[in-house]
Amino acid sequence: MEKVIKNKKILITGGAGFIGSNLCNYFVEYNEVVCLDNFATGHFHNIAHLINNKNFKLIEGDIRDYKTCEDAVKGTDYVLHQAALGSVPRSINDPLTSNEVNVSGFLNVLQAATKEGVSRFVYAASSSTYGDSEALPKVEDCIGKPLSPYAVTKYVNELYADVFSKTYGIETIGLRYFNVFGRNQDPNGAYAAVIPKFVKSFINHESPVVNGDGNFSRDFTYIDNVIHMNEKALETQDKNAINTVYNTAFGDRATLNELISYVKEYLGEFDPEILKVEVKYGPLRAGDIPHSLASVEKAKKLLNYNPQYSLKTGLKEAVEWYWKNLK
Repeated sequence: MEKVIKNKKILITGGAGFIGSNLCNYFVEYNEVVCLDNFATGHFHNIAHLINNKNFKLIEGDIRDYKTCEDAVKGTDYVLHQAALGSVPRSINDPLTSNEVNVSGFLNVLQAATKEGVSRFVYAASSSTYGDSEALPKVEDCIGKPLSPYAVTKYVNELYADVFSKTYGIETIGLRYFNVFGRNQDPNGAYAAVIPKFVKSFINHESPVVNGDGNFSRDFTYIDNVIHMNEKALETQDKNAINTVYNTAFGDRATLNELISYVKEYLGEFDPEILKVEVKYGPLRAGDIPHSLASVEKAKKLLNYNPQYSLKTGLKEAVEWYWKNLK
């Protein structure tokens, strides 16, 4: 990808997390990058190689503390807000903390950015906002009722961003991420995302557990498409393209069973024994939607978004990274 954002100061909240660390890596070459993270779900090893980079600054702090947010946004041109407590199951088990981080923390960063006069505030929204809407593909203006506390918090983010853009004039863009995967994604813990979790199980010759019969489908989105989308959101000067939300996806879907077959195939190139590992099927998870598929036409039209990585092309790169780093 040709880098077009240069000589800016960018605050990346959650910058030690999966998506945030990839954004730090991408933008630090030509910009001053400030990473704010409390390491609740992010990891220092994701950004350790940047610590001595003159363009990089780490602030260890929590977005639930407003003073920390004020300090972090000082002199900032752009904010890429990635900090959040992800995971539908986590929010069901602990809705209070999810709300504190995802709503109150979001509002702290947004308010601090507004007061500082930040040029643009781009934030991680979520496909969970589509809730119980059965329409496919998912189009930005047609959502349903949320199915989890996490989905509620991410929808509230969109509402706050809309109000702040109209009331205070800050430029905001929300990116509804669809099942992002790739390098730096944590395979460990109860709330690990499905792809690294499956990969780790296969590498260990253990049977991964699928929730349901494996026929639920998702628009799995490789991390480089997400980086591309964030850059497009910062780059645009089209007034019709700001103060709105966009699906951030490839625009295709695969079932979990199809996903597993690809993962086994690509890992099998490194270790043929993986091809013999069977899959286990368990109960459905509360709050899960059956199918997800994004329309990316709005982003293509208004942001010139052009995702290059399908599930299979992204998964080939991701599996190679996982093989080197998870063993």
